[in-house]
Order: sequence, then structure tokens, then C-alpha cells
Amino acid sequence: MEEITGINHIGLRVYSLDVSREFYEKLGFRFIAGPMGPEPVAVMEHPSGVNINFILNANAAERTNLLMDIPEKYPGYTHVALEVTDLSAVRCHLEKMSIPLTGGPIVLDSGASFIFARDPDGNVIEFHQP
Repeated sequence: MEEITGINHIGLRVYSLDVSREFYEKLGFRFIAGPMGPEPVAVMEHPSGVNINFILNANAAERTNLLMDIPEKYPGYTHVALEVTDLSAVRCHLEKMSIPLTGGPIVLDSGASFIFARDPDGNVIEFHQP
């Protein structure tokens, strides 16, 4: 469809707005609004235009990412890939913020490279340098 112009936002189910907000602020996201609506939802946005909607209804007792951490493979979105200009600088920033890598660095034959981290709810974030 020609009418699609981009991704409007990423929806992430999380347990705690305070914990998620603190984590994503370390990545440069700014709090916009919330909680609001019946779910409820809170919104953060990065200066690059990446918008995240936190759906604030995750079960606190469950920390397993069902799409990534169990042997059975279910369909669904497994991660978000954020494009970056300097992967080394991102890695240093993550280390300074005490955010551990959960994968990588991986370098493809094309020269693209990427690393992975997880947010406090186990959602996977890829930092991708083309």
C-alpha cells in the first residue's frame, strides 16, 4: 500500500512505568504523556522520532519473554531494531548506564553490525549500524 509512510509507534507491554521510563530515558527518550486510556498507556519519544507506547498491564510475576526465552517458537514481534550512526559510541553509552549487552557485536559481510540489550521487562532492543 502506497499510503504507508512509516512506523508511527512501537507498543511495548511493561510492568512499571517508573522503571521503564528510567530505562528509556537512559537511551535518550523523553516522557510525553500518560498513563491514559483503558489499558492504560504512557508515551515516550526519542528526538529521532521513534515513539514508544508503554502498555501498562504486564504481570509482575512473569519475567520470561515468551517469544525469545522458551524452546517453543511462537509467531510475533521479537525485537525492535534502532538504527545508529556509531555502534561503538552506543556500546560505551550502554556500559556507562550499566545496561548489559545480551548479544553481539555481530558483523555481517555487508559491513552492517549490531548489538542487543534488553529492557527491564525483557523486551529485546537491537542497535543496528548499517
